[in-house]
Amino acid sequence: MKIKLIAIGKRMPGWVTDAYQQYARRLPPVCQLELVEIAAKKRGKNPDIPRILRAEAADIKASIPDSHLTIALDRKGKTIDTVQLAQHMQNWIDQSQDVAILIGGPEGIDPELIGATSIKWSLSALTFAHPLVRVMLAEQLYRAWTINANLPYHRGD
Repeated sequence: MKIKLIAIGKRMPGWVTDAYQQYARRLPPVCQLELVEIAAKKRGKNPDIPRILRAEAADIKASIPDSHLTIALDRKGKTIDTVQLAQHMQNWIDQSQDVAILIGGPEGIDPELIGATSIKWSLSALTFAHPLVRVMLAEQLYRAWTINANLPYHRGD
């Protein structure tokens, strides 16, 4: 099973790249995590946000392989806890289901693309900076894997 993390934004601060890679490297080949960075469209003084979101959505769609289950991260999506994420991850592994998880830019993901995804998840009711989301998600995927592998990393309920 492969997980593609498709994220708007390139040239992240060093701490973002370092933190993301720390967790991505810890995952075993059975749940390989790959980051696909897509350049954010230019936002000028009075940007046409709907047009920008549509353009970014086109780039995201072009990066999603047909066989992948597609999950959009959206603050209006369904919240799941870490144990539920571990259950989902184990199902993906058992079914050899590759997954694409989408992270939008500063304004999120185009609503039409969100509507076309298989699953809509929210990490929180809070809004997070999109660079931080890739780090949080990589850590949560690693944590979910450790739960399934019965490793002592996760100490929650």
